[in-house]
Amino acid sequence: MSVKLIAVDMDGTFLNDKKTYNRERFRQQYQQMKAQQIRFVVASGNQYYQLASFFPEIVGEIAFVAENGGWVRDAGEDVYNCSMPRDHFQQIVDFLLTRPEIEIIACGKGSAYTLKSYDPRFHQIAEHYYHRIELVDNFDNIDDTILKFALNIPDDKVPQMQATLDEKLGHLLTAVTTGHGSIDLIIPGVHKAHGLRLLQDRWGIADEEVVAFGDSGNDIEMVKQAGYGFAMANAAEAVKAVAGYHAPHNNEEGVLAIIDKALKGEAPFA
Repeated sequence: MSVKLIAVDMDGTFLNDKKTYNRERFRQQYQQMKAQQIRFVVASGNQYYQLASFFPEIVGEIAFVAENGGWVRDAGEDVYNCSMPRDHFQQIVDFLLTRPEIEIIACGKGSAYTLKSYDPRFHQIAEHYYHRIELVDNFDNIDDTILKFALNIPDDKVPQMQATLDEKLGHLLTAVTTGHGSIDLIIPGVHKAHGLRLLQDRWGIADEEVVAFGDSGNDIEMVKQAGYGFAMANAAEAVKAVAGYHAPHNNEEGVLAIIDKALKGEAPFA
């Protein structure tokens, strides 16, 4: 069966460790994708506005599964967004504020929100990933549709904290790792695979016609669901365990190397 959809995670997958990609090589590939009627989807835990900045020339043509599936857009049109109930939001904030080792970002549709009281160095890092972010005194009066939480945690505390979050908040949210020192709290069932499923139904594309690439815990459902699920060479072991296929390292243009094979109909796509 031919490939009809290619979905890429960004950090640690499509992007190299310098947070860039080979734009000219991808530009040529994208023209071939269009000619072969292959859809291209950016599927990331990051904010839509940040993701869109990587593809300024084609942002109005491609689709985005942003905020770990919390917000799905196709060619500039909203397909889906989740909405965290206000009482759930407050319960989660109340617990997180008891943990001083956690820095909190509440991810809304209009903007992200974090506390003014946090270290300025954290604010700088947050601004890199959230092109729309507001510094607030507290989380009490945010007027926005909340999609998820993003948490910054010391690397060595991530496994223990993920277990604690599952224990304390698992009835409200699912804790997923997104990379070094980062955990996202997402509404159960709202993940990248769910976002891709909505787009597949919209376009009439079967799982067997999907290629998906990932490297972290928040990619597991997407990689499992895709007919061609690729774990990067630098991926977490949990991703490699569910992937049917493996791609070269993100610093070696691994995604682009596999896209070349898909476009040419070479193994494993032959």
